[in-house]
Amino acid sequence: MRVLLWHVHGSWATSFLQGPHDYVVPVLPDRGPDGLGRARSWNWPASVRELPPDELADSAPDVVLLQRPHEAELLRTWTGLGAGVDVPAVYVEHNTPVGDGTGARHPLADQARVPVVHVTHFNALTWNCGTTPTRVIEHGVVDPGHCYSGEIPRAAVAVNDPVPRGRTVGTDLLPVFARDVPLDVFGMRVADLPRQLGLNSQSMQAYEDLPQARMHEQLARRRVYLHTTRWTSLGLSLLEAMHLGMPVVALGTTEAFRAVPPGAGTVSADLDELTVALRELLHDPGLARATGAEARRAVLAHYSLGRFLDDWDGLLDKVA
Repeated sequence: MRVLLWHVHGSWATSFLQGPHDYVVPVLPDRGPDGLGRARSWNWPASVRELPPDELADSAPDVVLLQRPHEAELLRTWTGLGAGVDVPAVYVEHNTPVGDGTGARHPLADQARVPVVHVTHFNALTWNCGTTPTRVIEHGVVDPGHCYSGEIPRAAVAVNDPVPRGRTVGTDLLPVFARDVPLDVFGMRVADLPRQLGLNSQSMQAYEDLPQARMHEQLARRRVYLHTTRWTSLGLSLLEAMHLGMPVVALGTTEAFRAVPPGAGTVSADLDELTVALRELLHDPGLARATGAEARRAVLAHYSLGRFLDDWDGLLDKVA
């Protein structure tokens, strides 16, 4: 079938687009947020075409994948189609609610036309969708292979936009960990982060905008992966690090306890406990390798690409 979706979450889309369908992504001249087109940092298959808005109406989709509330209006403006009325549609909720997560009302709550798919059980628990049909389809990751060497005794962190996102992604915690453990930070708009946090190059180095394959290669050379996110549903970078065979140390928030079982790393809300775990892994390469191997076994069992695509194919067949 032909699936229309916007390029919103590059890592998630990279997995979703490995399916057997034809995919269309809108593109605008400025490649802004509503028209990024094909990815440039991820490897997307040839089955993904980018089309400008004026050509979308002539390439009518069989189903639309919405990921932001305003995309339904974009769909109507660009194609004349109503989501869930003229064309089947599904809404993917990637995020935890902003602010209080105990009663946040979802933008698509209390309607029956467009089901909401949560990417984690934690998301489903925190969002109030009312009577809207909901389902959880957990993440799946394209396996980069067991690339871990751990030859560089530093901790790797992957985060995008760490300054504006601040406490949400644990930017404030980086200097705390850097007092005891040298950090290498990878991601978008991180180049100036060490200076902004007042850290020298021994405490922190930053690597900006590497293509995904190159970033994976560099992550796998670091001894341990540190996941500092406080409040997102589940960072895909954590699962990617586990696929690489990296031992992981993660804040005990949202879905991290489900993603990292015992033996695959350390998950805790106690910063001292996390720091001790980081030190042990940095100073014991054998322990790091064994923990990383267990992390890879666990993530392949629970977050495989095959299971992810099967779940989505089943839902798309049902909706369309």
